[in-house]
Amino acid sequence: MNKKELELYIHIPFCVRKCSYCDFLSAPATEQTREAYMAALFAEIGGRAKDYSDRTVTSIFIGGGTPSLLSGEQIGQLMDRIREQFAMAQDAEITMEVNPGTASAEKLRNFYTAGINRLSIGMQSAQAEELKNLGRIHDFEGFCQVYREAVEAGFTNINVDIMSGLPGQTLASYRDTLEKVLHLEPMPQHISAYSLIVEEGTPFAAMAERGELPLPEEETERAMYEETIEVLAKYGFHRYEISNYARDGYECRHNVGYWIRRDYLGFGIGAASLIDNVRFQNEKSLGAYLAHPLESREEEQTLTVQDRMEETMFLGLRLTRGVSCVDFAEQYGRTVEEVYGEVIARNVADGLLTVTERKENQKKDRFLALTKRGLDLSNYVMAQFLF
Repeated sequence: MNKKELELYIHIPFCVRKCSYCDFLSAPATEQTREAYMAALFAEIGGRAKDYSDRTVTSIFIGGGTPSLLSGEQIGQLMDRIREQFAMAQDAEITMEVNPGTASAEKLRNFYTAGINRLSIGMQSAQAEELKNLGRIHDFEGFCQVYREAVEAGFTNINVDIMSGLPGQTLASYRDTLEKVLHLEPMPQHISAYSLIVEEGTPFAAMAERGELPLPEEETERAMYEETIEVLAKYGFHRYEISNYARDGYECRHNVGYWIRRDYLGFGIGAASLIDNVRFQNEKSLGAYLAHPLESREEEQTLTVQDRMEETMFLGLRLTRGVSCVDFAEQYGRTVEEVYGEVIARNVADGLLTVTERKENQKKDRFLALTKRGLDLSNYVMAQFLF
């Protein structure tokens, strides 16, 4: 009998210092606190794994925070603990986020030996002033060194994060960042290109309120967005999700799992989970988690059929492949047109959605997907699928 697939997310909430744009659950901590957190994390993994003995883990994502702040030994112990407790697929994708300011050749070799087979390196920009404005702890030269050392360590699946719409950024400086990423040797297999969002509670938000955040004009930011799509396409990257581009075969399987609502289990403070149509999250208090890691679950929500249909649409439409009409009908016993016919018709007429027929996994299917213009207005389109 084939076991049901499961993805794991591991949250490492530590960093050297918070970046000016960051609203993630992360903060600096002492080595003693980090060691205590890892012990609590191991206890949570050991205590919860027995409930998932009927699952096969197909992907793991170690995020943060800054997971690369941990030692190679700590990551090795984490991976050993996961392998001891869970059944792992032989080809499981195991991603770890890396901040160039916290990695070394030795660490990267140890991460590779521990079983990490995909890195996501946060470059953000190739420009010194833009990195300084962001509060990053590395420069472009430091990023290039870590990238080379990652390749030398054996990594052949590397994502690079870049950002647009940054304070002081121009179209010319963004073009330069794009070109420098694409001229890395070897070229990355995956690029995540995000537009800056000024999140409430961050230093950037306070600066914006005071009128001290020199963001690019809307027209300039739009040009950066178009440049990203055009330039990456020329270099063989296909856009498979709103903000993600990959060379053939290198799409991030873990993140695709989120968009198609594959079950995933989160460990660590603030980590979210989706299991059998129940969403829940761990508490965000570090002290409480360290004291009782197995009593940290909160905010549990059992999804109704309506909730699930809505998620299927607004998450699935993030992918350029779109939502499978066959899968929708199989899951819910109703066609997507029966549920959302009016919304679909209106957006098809407006040139924001398209329905295409093609074969996938040896079966004929129809896919409802955003058009190029629809991708530009994705939030507007997706909101229409919420009852």
